[in-house]
Amino acid sequence: MAYVKLIVLGLLASLLWAGLSLYGGLSGWWLEPIASPGDTRQFMDAATTLIDQASPGPVALVLLEDGAVFDEYYRSGADDVGADTLFATASFSKWPTAYGVMLLVQQGKLELDAPVSRYLNRWQLPESEFDNEAVTVRRLLSHTAGLTDGLGFGDYAADEAVPSVEESLAQPRGSDDGDVRIIVGREPGSEWDYSGGGYLILELVVEEVTGLDFDDYMQKAVFEPLGMPRANYDYLGAQDDIAGSYDRQGEPAPIYQYAAKSATGLAASATDLIRFAEAQLSESAPRSPESIRAMREAHGHQMSLAIWGLGTMLYSPTGTGDYVFGHDGANDPSINSSVRVNPASGDAIVALSTGPAYLASTIAYQWGLWQTGYPDFIQSNLAIDSAKRPMLYGVLLIAVVTIVLLVRLRRRRAMIRG
Repeated sequence: MAYVKLIVLGLLASLLWAGLSLYGGLSGWWLEPIASPGDTRQFMDAATTLIDQASPGPVALVLLEDGAVFDEYYRSGADDVGADTLFATASFSKWPTAYGVMLLVQQGKLELDAPVSRYLNRWQLPESEFDNEAVTVRRLLSHTAGLTDGLGFGDYAADEAVPSVEESLAQPRGSDDGDVRIIVGREPGSEWDYSGGGYLILELVVEEVTGLDFDDYMQKAVFEPLGMPRANYDYLGAQDDIAGSYDRQGEPAPIYQYAAKSATGLAASATDLIRFAEAQLSESAPRSPESIRAMREAHGHQMSLAIWGLGTMLYSPTGTGDYVFGHDGANDPSINSSVRVNPASGDAIVALSTGPAYLASTIAYQWGLWQTGYPDFIQSNLAIDSAKRPMLYGVLLIAVVTIVLLVRLRRRRAMIRG
């Protein structure tokens, strides 16, 4: 009986250690930041080394410390890249869109919890088994409206006609060329489910409420007041001083058009995104501080972890009851962007790349780990991987201890019998 107890205790200890190791991985116990805490110069040097070691392609990196630019680094492709060079930002576009929508909420022109149908005339959600009236602006912003499109909008070649908002809502082009419908496919508010289609609906809402084209509203309400002179939704290939487009081997690639401006169509420079990041830390921005804080309140969850606010990704806790927040974007052939803000420190990062696979997000992930000690939810695979070695070593140690105790118990019983 004693043997059985020891074996059971060993198994329980192994399970407990495995669970603790996994928790530690998700909490950053086994991860080593690329720079010492608080040493911004060391982090910048380490980040530029990552850039220099990556495959070819234009890159822009800016660090903000205590609300002001600390340093900038630019790597060129076929053309020179600088602070005012335009990059495609892909899904980062959703964050400025959410900012513009929240301005309308602040002005009383939209209600967060009103049915979105109240603001739509040119298009309505298709009927489904679920209640479309439970689809609200708040739920669209936070990807909790029950939409199951998973878009991912597909590209349009330079010589293709780009469909209208209503045409895209009725028949969207998905990035995987599959048949996609923007429809309520599960109970609104029941769970988080990423929906590019929800942001296309918000684009139409902005146009219906303001009477302006989405581009014009964003220029007048967001980009001009924040001092973002180059931010726009025009075709990138027709503009000057651009980063262009490169594949993951660093070879030139086509520059595409995007039908969903609000979800994936923004082009912006590092200077534009510095101004946008600064606005999240400013008390004098067009948006009220209360409204900016509301955007990083948790609404979307996965595995009980808060991951999404109202248009912002909640990367990791700051340790002060707040979150490092912002948004990433990625698209083929190899577009990547990330802007993240730590409200606890007043620091921020702007990273843009085309060519190296997910380089902007990789550097921004390292920045968040360095800032807080916590890995972000996007790179949870790295956090889980970091737990494998301590988990294995711990389980092996428990197994060895269990075997040693079993041998000792056997010897003791043999001596007693002898």
